[in-house]
Amino acid sequence: MIILYNTSLQKATFFLTGFQGLEEIHSWISIPFCSIYLTVILGNVTILHVIRTDATLHEPMYYFLAMLALTDLGLCLSTLPTVLGIFWFDAREIGIPACFTQLFFIHTLSLVESSVLLSMSIDRYVAICNPLRYSTILTPRRIVKMGLSSVLRSALLILPLPFLLKRFQYCRSHVLAHAYCLHLEIMKLACSSIIVNHIYGLFVVACTVGVDSLLIFLSYTLILQAVLGKASHQERLRALNTCISHICAVLLFYIPMIGLSLVHRFGEHLPRIVHLLMSYVYLLVPPLMNPIVYSIKTKQIRQRIIKKFEFVK
Repeated sequence: MIILYNTSLQKATFFLTGFQGLEEIHSWISIPFCSIYLTVILGNVTILHVIRTDATLHEPMYYFLAMLALTDLGLCLSTLPTVLGIFWFDAREIGIPACFTQLFFIHTLSLVESSVLLSMSIDRYVAICNPLRYSTILTPRRIVKMGLSSVLRSALLILPLPFLLKRFQYCRSHVLAHAYCLHLEIMKLACSSIIVNHIYGLFVVACTVGVDSLLIFLSYTLILQAVLGKASHQERLRALNTCISHICAVLLFYIPMIGLSLVHRFGEHLPRIVHLLMSYVYLLVPPLMNPIVYSIKTKQIRQRIIKKFEFVK
């Protein structure tokens, strides 16, 4: 794609990409995307509303679930304007400040989600391995501190990325590979060395997603040991059943992330649409599926939602 713009305009803008070669049917492609975005918003808002209005759900497990719903909602809203803007209005141009702002929120919220999943695994560990001290260990004040520390850690680690990108001269095409701004895609357009960005990006991933995933694995190893030590088979099943929703949320987050990473590094020969679909799966599937999983697998949430719908009806 050749961009016939003057130099000053190129320095101030990037150009987003939808499904190349399918521009004529972008309006039709927008239908499933609109359905996904509406479902994400409705599902996560419903979870938040049920937890906020029902006093019986004011417990640590549901506070962490509310954090997860807020994070998923923010991640959805951070990509919605540019994705639907391309499908509906062919609005490909995005200013560099707006692009860097979107990049900051996408990456920050992705790291926050990883931290929240870690906090939820700690919640399950305490509930199963030390149930008598559950309410004294996970106090509301401590939960707030855990949430704030997740946001601060993620924001502070991602904050340097826009400044590292801002120092580059983008003398190549300003066309991005996706309908939203990502650090990896933007730095590939730079005409100078990007080794610092590569090293810092790996450092951020190792310090957040790498550490979080190891700690989640460790927590479930300890949980499994505690569950196997229980006397009756029924107690083991009951304990494991409280973890199913969280395990699904962890898999929904980490499997698309690993898949996207593998496609970027080893899938250069794959069709471009595979890269696009994997990126959308990574950003949209967890926010879409988490409310559904928790509504189905968590009895208390399911019952409260049914009661709300019955009341409205």
